[in-house]
Amino acid sequence: MTQDFPIERIMQTGLLSCGPATPLCEAAARMSARCCSSILIVQDGRTLGIWTEQDSLAIDFADPAMVRRPIAEVMSQPVARLPRHATVGEAAMRFAVERCRHFLVVDDADRPLGIVSQTDVALNQGLEPYLRLREVHGAMRRSPLVLPGDLSLAEAARRMRQRGGDAAVVGGDGQELGILTERDLVRFVARHPGNVPVGELASRPLLTIGANDPLIQARELLVGQGIRHLAVLDEAGRVDGLLGFQDILAGAEYGYLQDLREALEQRDQALAKSRENLQLAERVIDASLEGIIITDPQTRIEFVNPAFTHMTGYSLEDVAGHTPAILSSGRHDAAFYRDMWQSLQESGFWRGEIWNRRKSGELYLELLTISAIHNEAGEVSHYAALFTDITHIRENEEQVRRLAYYDPLTRLPNRRLLDDRLSLAVRHAHRHGRRLAVLFLDLDHFKRVNDSLGHALGDELLVKLTGRLKQHLREDDTLARLGGDEFLVLLPDVQEIDEVTRVARRLIESVSAPFELGRHRFRVGCSLGISLYPDDGDDAEALVQRADAAMYRAKQEGRNTYRLFRAEMHVKDHHDLALETALRNTAETGDGLAVHYQPLVDRDSGEVHGAEALLRWTSSEFGPVSPGDFIPLAERSGLILPLGRRLMHLVAGQLRDWRESGLSPPRVAINLSARQFWQSDLVAEVRQLYEDYDLPPGQIGFELTESTLLDKHQQATDTLAALRELGCYIAIDDFGTGYSSLSYLHQLPVTTLKIDRSFVRDLGVSRSSGAILAAVTGLARELGLRVVAEGVETEAQLEALRDYHVTLIQGFLTGRPAPAEDFEARYLRSALVRT
Repeated sequence: MTQDFPIERIMQTGLLSCGPATPLCEAAARMSARCCSSILIVQDGRTLGIWTEQDSLAIDFADPAMVRRPIAEVMSQPVARLPRHATVGEAAMRFAVERCRHFLVVDDADRPLGIVSQTDVALNQGLEPYLRLREVHGAMRRSPLVLPGDLSLAEAARRMRQRGGDAAVVGGDGQELGILTERDLVRFVARHPGNVPVGELASRPLLTIGANDPLIQARELLVGQGIRHLAVLDEAGRVDGLLGFQDILAGAEYGYLQDLREALEQRDQALAKSRENLQLAERVIDASLEGIIITDPQTRIEFVNPAFTHMTGYSLEDVAGHTPAILSSGRHDAAFYRDMWQSLQESGFWRGEIWNRRKSGELYLELLTISAIHNEAGEVSHYAALFTDITHIRENEEQVRRLAYYDPLTRLPNRRLLDDRLSLAVRHAHRHGRRLAVLFLDLDHFKRVNDSLGHALGDELLVKLTGRLKQHLREDDTLARLGGDEFLVLLPDVQEIDEVTRVARRLIESVSAPFELGRHRFRVGCSLGISLYPDDGDDAEALVQRADAAMYRAKQEGRNTYRLFRAEMHVKDHHDLALETALRNTAETGDGLAVHYQPLVDRDSGEVHGAEALLRWTSSEFGPVSPGDFIPLAERSGLILPLGRRLMHLVAGQLRDWRESGLSPPRVAINLSARQFWQSDLVAEVRQLYEDYDLPPGQIGFELTESTLLDKHQQATDTLAALRELGCYIAIDDFGTGYSSLSYLHQLPVTTLKIDRSFVRDLGVSRSSGAILAAVTGLARELGLRVVAEGVETEAQLEALRDYHVTLIQGFLTGRPAPAEDFEARYLRSALVRT
C-alpha cells in the first residue's frame, strides 16, 4: 500500500469555521450546505474546538431548544492535530488508535492548514490491491442496528449513540428499508423536523451489496453513488451487515500491519547488509594508499585515514576540529581557493593540483579531489577529500621536460623549445599584423677561451654571459642557446626597427664588459645578426637562417657589432642612430633648437588671441630636420622629456623678453606629449616656470591629444585642474581624430577644442565633415568652450566656417609658423602701432 506521501496532499483545505457563540443549528446548516463532516470553532485566530457529524448523536431531538444552544457548549476539545508532513500511513494508524474521525492538519507554527477525515484516507491510501483481494464479509459490521419506522427521532439518535454506530437501518416487517446516518442528523439539527418517527426521515432506497462481493466493488459503489454506507445482504437476501468507509479503513489495517512486518524484516536485513558494507568500507579506507579527509559542512575535519597521517605527519587528534587550512602552503592566492569553492558549490566537485605543507614544514604537491556529500534533504552534510602525493612524479616530469626543452648548462630554452616559441610568435604576429625580430648572437674568439683556460671556465663564462644577456631583455622576450657559443634572441611585438637595434647595442655592450673567472680577467666580444618578420621571412626557419647570415656579415665587417639582414635597413638604421646621437647632444646643449610661433586669429575681427609654440631643430650635421622626423625619434628614445623642458624654458624666456620690451604677447600654447603629461612633477615644474620668468597667470597654456587623457581619466582630471589653477588654458588637440568620448568631455577642466585640419579640408566636399563639425561646435558652445579650426588655408574654407561656432582660426591663411623676431614684427609691434 502506498502510504508514504504527506497528508497535506489529500487534506481538505477549505476549512469551515464559526465563532463560539454561533447557534448549533446555524453551524449545522453551514455543514449541511457545504457537505462537510466537521466545523472548527475559532476565536481570535485560535482553534477552540470542533463539532462533527458524530457529535450530532449527542443532541436530544425531543428538546427543540437544544439545537439553538451556542456551539461552544457542545463542541469537542481539544482538537486532534497532525503535522503537515505526516504521511497517510501515519494518519491511518492514528485514526485506528485514537478512534477519532477527523484531524486538523497544522504547519510548523501550529497554524491550521486543512482537515483530513477517515473518508479522505480511505479514498487516497492506495488500498486497491488490498480491496481487490478481499471480500465484503471480511470488513463489514455484522448485526447492524435496525430501528423500527415508528421510533421517534430522539430515541433513534439515543440508540445510535449507545451502539457507537454512524448509521442504522430503518424499517422491517414489510416496510421498505431505509438508512439513517450521522449526516442526516446534522441536517435535522439545522432544520429541526420535530420528534417525528424516523420512518418518515430515513433515506431510501437502501443500496446493498453481496457479502461475497470484492471490497473494490463496494468502494466503487460508495464513491459512484456519493454515499457512505451499503447494506450487506447474505445469500438469502437478508440484511446481514453494514459497510462504510470506516469499515474499509479498519479492514485495511491488518494488511498494513502485515506489510509493516515485512518491511521491518527487510529493514533488518538491509541494516545487516549495510553494517557489513560499512565494515568493508572502513577496512578499504584504512588500507587505502590515498589520503582521505572528511569534514563537516563548515569544513571542520572529522576523520582522516592512516594514509593521511603517513603523508602529512598529522594524526586525527592533531587536526580534528581544524579546517584543511592547517595544511596550507601559502603558495596559492585567495582567488585560487575562491574558484575552488565556487566549483564545489556549483557542481559539488573539484579536482586539481595543490601545494600543501607537511607537519615537518616540507612542501609537497598533491592531486586532490573534493566531493560534496548530500543528505536526504539535498543539503551538504560533509565534504570528502582524497589526495595523492605527486611531488616526485612532477619532479620527474619536470626533469624530463628540462632535458627535452632546456639547455642543461645555462638552463635556457634549447633549439627545440625555441622553434616552438618562434613558430607561435610568427603566427601571433601574422594574426595581429605586428613585427617581430630574431637576433642571432655568436661570441667572437670563444674557442680561444676554451683552448687556453679549459672547458670548465668556458662553461662558467657561458653561464655568466647568460645572466648578463637576460638583464637587457623584457619578460616576454626569449633568450635561447643553440649550442656552443651561439645564442638566439626572440623579440615579439616590435614597433620600430630602432627598438631592435637599441637592444642589439645593449647586448653587445654587456658582452664586451670584462669577465672575471677565478684569477682570470678578460674580455670577449660578439657579432650579432638581425632578421625581421615579415620583412625578411614569413616562417621561423627563414628568420633564423637570415639572422645567421646577417651575423656572419657582422663578423666579416669587423666583429663586435651587428648587422640587419637587409642592407638598406642597415643603412637607414645607421642614419637613425646618427640622428638620435645628434638629437641627444642637442637635448643636452640646446644647440640648434629654436621656437616658431603660429598665430590663433579671431575669425571675425582678425585679432591675434593666441599662438602655438612649435619646436624647430637645425643640426650641424644634418641641417634642418623636419619635426615629423625628430619628434617621433625623441618619443622612442626617451629624449622627449629634456626637449620638452627646453621648449618650455625657451618659450618662457621669449615671453619675458617681449614683456620687458613693453610688448603684450598673447597666450602661447605648448604641446605636451603623453610622457610629459604623466610626469608626477609636471604641475610643480610649470609653477616654478611661472615664478622664474615672472609671467602672469595663464600666459602659457598647453595642448594635449585625446588619447593622452583617456587612459587614467581621474588622474588626468586632477592634473588638468591643478594647471587650470595656475591660469593655464588647456586645449584638446586634433579633436575628433581619436577615440572621442563625449561622455567624459564635460568632466575635464579644458578650455578649448582644436578641430583637426582633416575636417576643415573636407568642408563643403564631405557631408560627414560638416555634420561632425556642427556636432562638435554645438557641443563646445553648450559647454562654454572655445573652438579653434586648424589648417585653414583658403578663403573658401574660412567662409564655410562662418556657419559654425568657431572662435579662432589657425592656418597658413592667417599666418604661417614664424621665428620669434618675425612674429614680433608682424603681430606684436604692428598691434602696438595700431594702438
